[in-house]
Amino acid sequence: MTAHCMEQQNGFKTPGERNKRFLSEPNYEKWNGLMTVKPASAGTRLFWEGEAAGKLYYIVSGRVKTKKTTEDGKDLILSVLGTGDLIGEFGAYGDTTHSYCAEVFEDAEIGIVQERDLEALLRRDGEFAVEFMKWIGLMNRIVQSKFRDLLLYGKPGALASTLIRMSNTYGSPDKDGIRIDMRMTNSDMAELIGTTRESVNRMLSAMKDEGTISVSDNRIVIRRIDDLRRICNCPSFPACPKEICRL
Repeated sequence: MTAHCMEQQNGFKTPGERNKRFLSEPNYEKWNGLMTVKPASAGTRLFWEGEAAGKLYYIVSGRVKTKKTTEDGKDLILSVLGTGDLIGEFGAYGDTTHSYCAEVFEDAEIGIVQERDLEALLRRDGEFAVEFMKWIGLMNRIVQSKFRDLLLYGKPGALASTLIRMSNTYGSPDKDGIRIDMRMTNSDMAELIGTTRESVNRMLSAMKDEGTISVSDNRIVIRRIDDLRRICNCPSFPACPKEICRL
């Protein structure tokens, strides 16, 4: 599935429209003016954990996963980000290093913004600064909501939450429910929730036996999403907007 199709399916008709909900057209053009766009092939590292920061990375097209390595050497996937998302450390005092690494998940175009150039624009343009901080705030809320699900509801809750987020981000209607059009291995899902592939295998098998999910053409189909919501105590009011409840 192309990045453009993913945007359409979630109500964003063109790449970058997600940000236009936070940046007005003039400010979006100012943001574009800061970027140097470069191609990046799958498997490329944008930056490593512990590397000096100083740049922000904007996904023009494609997908990027952010990962953190634990003390015992295991990888934890923090996010799988797509068109219109922003990656990087910004706003800290003093010299900043990256607290995670970013790896291109599928061939992408990446816009690179120098922090010093962004800071200069923020100083001279208050309207842009307000809209940009709202954008940063949204990205922080996404991360916080993921850690909430991971820490509070155990591995079954974290997996259920991940499937819901995948359906919001990459789902399409199916005769049996919601088909997740993103190809992700059980090992990838294990890294998303901080467990083993074997544990994910067992939990997915139990969900299939209960009729909560099924598999068609190597794609997961969510048949009863309310079952997943109960497992992870998904709030009914106020419900998380899809801009927050996403992978």
